[in-house]
Amino acid sequence: MSEMLCSFYMSGFGNEFSSEDPRCPGALPEGQNTPQVCPYGLYAEQLSGSAFTCPRPANKRSWLYRILPSVKHKPFTLVPCGNLTENWNEVEPDPNQLRWLPFTVPKSTEKKVDFVAGLHTICGAGDTKSRNGIAIHVYTCNSSMIDRCFNNSDGDFLIVPQQGEILITTEFGKMKVEPNEICVIQQGMRFSVDVFGETRGYILEVYGSHFELPDLGPIGANGLANPRDFLCPVAWYEDRKVATGYTIINKYQGKLFACQQDFSPFNVVAWHGNYTPYKYNLKNFMVINCVAFDHADPSIFTVLTAKTTRPGVAIADFVIFPPRWGVADHTFRPPYYHRNCMSEFMGLIHGHYEAKEEGFQPGGASLHSIMTPHGPDADCFEKNTTAELKPERVAEGTMAFMFESSFSMAVTKWGLQTCQKLDKSYYQCWEPLCSHFNPNWKPSKK
Repeated sequence: MSEMLCSFYMSGFGNEFSSEDPRCPGALPEGQNTPQVCPYGLYAEQLSGSAFTCPRPANKRSWLYRILPSVKHKPFTLVPCGNLTENWNEVEPDPNQLRWLPFTVPKSTEKKVDFVAGLHTICGAGDTKSRNGIAIHVYTCNSSMIDRCFNNSDGDFLIVPQQGEILITTEFGKMKVEPNEICVIQQGMRFSVDVFGETRGYILEVYGSHFELPDLGPIGANGLANPRDFLCPVAWYEDRKVATGYTIINKYQGKLFACQQDFSPFNVVAWHGNYTPYKYNLKNFMVINCVAFDHADPSIFTVLTAKTTRPGVAIADFVIFPPRWGVADHTFRPPYYHRNCMSEFMGLIHGHYEAKEEGFQPGGASLHSIMTPHGPDADCFEKNTTAELKPERVAEGTMAFMFESSFSMAVTKWGLQTCQKLDKSYYQCWEPLCSHFNPNWKPSKK
């Protein structure tokens, strides 16, 4: 039955949802949240994703009706974090353009590594204690999580699978997420990850804010990521005792803690609310692009944003570069050369990124820090300044993405040294750029 439930979802973004496991019809209380005795003898537990007094549009909470409450567990104790960190001062800052070759996925024949053990922090900034910041991780694993789950008390995880599908069991139900899909597990939600081979992906973590759809402004009522294409799971539970102990791993203030209990935490029979995990297929993104001249800013490709208190400035934007038409006249069509007051971290799910067709590989990444110059490599520039400008498909068979942040992100020791995937020759892709300046140039006569 659990496999079948992976095919069923509820549609919408931030909706008021309600769901019961079909094995227990009527499990949701009628007309109230906390009756003296819940149907089926369940416990009522609220999961709050916002302060009680937040305005209604920003108020996030769900009610879970479970066999045992989550408070029933042994004390948490500190456990090793591995390569997961919030220490942004391990190494000296590096303002250079950075690019990583594909991150290594451990072979299952050599060592079994599950999702939590395979988390590696590349860069980040800010502070979990003050609830303001960002971290970017990769996960590389080959084994499913057995009798253990993860809970992030610090922030939200936006997960981008790159190699291998993942099956995520949450307190709200199950989600199967494949490459070219994303999912968001919001703060405090317990989840476990099953994998089906060697698996790799990227994670954007934000502290102190939740992801939301970007405002559309003059675009109008429709476009970009449409709310109806977001899917959240339906209720599913297991009433399972674990005599050997079930481990809850809690990320709290940048550290990992573990506790034991003797039952599965996925014992929620029914739930209702607007604070849920969800997933989205990137192929459903309705692309807006220039149809006359010039290269539009990449903000038109924003799928989700986590806002700061400053209007128009994000803790992080999740931006994609999907297949689309390029039709701009008398225009250099690839991305322009740029120095940005934002940090730009890019990854590649599959295909070839248009501005750097060589070197930037699926499963790898790049980071162009605040005010660090970047742009098309020499080959891309020469090709596109002489190309015949006719309508053409751009990024066909490709999906690149960007985590853009207003934070000046520090790279971890693992990212700069330990992973041994930093491409130290990256700068050379711009070395062949040469001057085309002609002081005798005159405008052509029309």
